[in-house]
Amino acid sequence: MTATHSETTRTSTLLVERMALSSGPGAMALVTLNRPDEMNPLDWDTVRHLRTTFDELGHDDEVRVVAITGAGRAFSAGGDMKKYQQLQRDTQDFPQFLADIHETFAAISQYPKPYIALVNGIAVAGGIELVLSCDLALASASARIGDAHLPFGQMGGGGVLTLLPRAVGPARARELIFTGRMLKPQEALEWGLVSQVVEDDDLVAAGLRFAEQVAAKSPLAVRNAKQVLNAAYWEGTGIPGGMRLEREVTARYCLTSSDAPEGLDAFESKRTPQFTGR
Repeated sequence: MTATHSETTRTSTLLVERMALSSGPGAMALVTLNRPDEMNPLDWDTVRHLRTTFDELGHDDEVRVVAITGAGRAFSAGGDMKKYQQLQRDTQDFPQFLADIHETFAAISQYPKPYIALVNGIAVAGGIELVLSCDLALASASARIGDAHLPFGQMGGGGVLTLLPRAVGPARARELIFTGRMLKPQEALEWGLVSQVVEDDDLVAAGLRFAEQVAAKSPLAVRNAKQVLNAAYWEGTGIPGGMRLEREVTARYCLTSSDAPEGLDAFESKRTPQFTGR
């Protein structure tokens, strides 16, 4: 499955393609970390570019899904170790750098559409933290996923210590963090860290297939579903609070939107619904 056309923009560290879907409305935006010779490090400039790009795509109604991948043989090998030698000695800049990473990654949960990681190779340290911050991840057959902070005298500062136990369970998270072991894609699938494993040359196409399924849905319903799902995962909402939020959001959507009755009318008429996101 391929896009019908694409529009490409570049920054010094990112490549952004808006790929029109071959069926259904809208586009998938493919954000590629684009420093392959250095295994796509997440230095401060890249984090800033990601935040600006994510904000732009998150509020672009034409984009129905945002996918993130890496150029070359890595998704991302994490922070720029050479730059850390100076940055970690700066008592003002280093805490601000960590704050910017947290804000950039945490913002993903607030955007009104799915953000997916297409893990094409090595994803460690900041790379796994970006994967964990996405709504879901797909992996290629050549993917290798792990933490890898402790082997280099570092520790996770971009979310892995908080998010990995929630994704795979505390015991498995501790194993990966304490040992630095890398997961092969099938094991990452079994652990629930990724939702699909595909051949290397099918990874972007798999992202497009997912985007086409999302684009067929009401964008407003997708937004509301993501809101309720993330309230439990990111905000720690308890079951009673989560059930209350789900009830309130569903009632508001069904009673006030045009997409909810459109879906029912289309079902009754045996036709494809025409959702407007209102």
